[in-house]
Amino acid sequence: MRGLLDGPVPQVGVGVVASFDFDRDRELWRWAPDDVSLFIARTDPVSSADNLGLVSALNQPGRVERPTREVCAVGARAVTYLCTACGFVGGPDREHALREAMLGAGAPRALTTAGAVVDALRAVGARRVAVAHPYEPPVGERLREFLTESELRVVSSTDLGLGSIHEVYDVSYARVAELIRAGDHPDADALFVSCTALPTYDLIAPLEQELGKPIITANQATIWAVLRTLGIAAIGPEQTLLGVT
Repeated sequence: MRGLLDGPVPQVGVGVVASFDFDRDRELWRWAPDDVSLFIARTDPVSSADNLGLVSALNQPGRVERPTREVCAVGARAVTYLCTACGFVGGPDREHALREAMLGAGAPRALTTAGAVVDALRAVGARRVAVAHPYEPPVGERLREFLTESELRVVSSTDLGLGSIHEVYDVSYARVAELIRAGDHPDADALFVSCTALPTYDLIAPLEQELGKPIITANQATIWAVLRTLGIAAIGPEQTLLGVT
């Protein structure tokens, strides 16, 4: 047992490069154990008239270099790019280029949410995947293509039907739960909930029990994967992915 004068628990620094508009910081911390500090830096702002233009602008390797240097300057031992569509929209080759850019900017280890999702789905033994997401159709199709190129079969794809991607920040837990239930498919081995803007932490375990299959979410997969590279387990009671060794 640590004494009063032992001070705080020594920390392992993990770098998170988030998109400029990310606002779910607190949810990320819920997966982190007490000896992990998340150093979060955001990309520079970009503007676009539509969802595809926005995430395509954030899919450029140069976008991650400055924030990667910032988190590495304070001791990040691994860095992940936390934006699902920003990783998959350019396909696997661009996802690789993003990781290379982070390594070039000083990251000891580099990951992306898009890559972490593929690893998470494979870790739970999924080959046939149901997808639930908030994107406009062109981005939803890019997600299907990315997963297919990663040797996963997308058996269904269900969107939230938002009028604008900016509405995603107002989506409630109840609506996310409805999306997950609607997005399930009897042929799917697992269900993937895309987009780091969607809150999911408390929904994963009970809906896994209800639907009878693993549920992988963007923020969950990201923190699980980056901590895994450091030999650290993420915290998420009864979440199937977090039981994978």
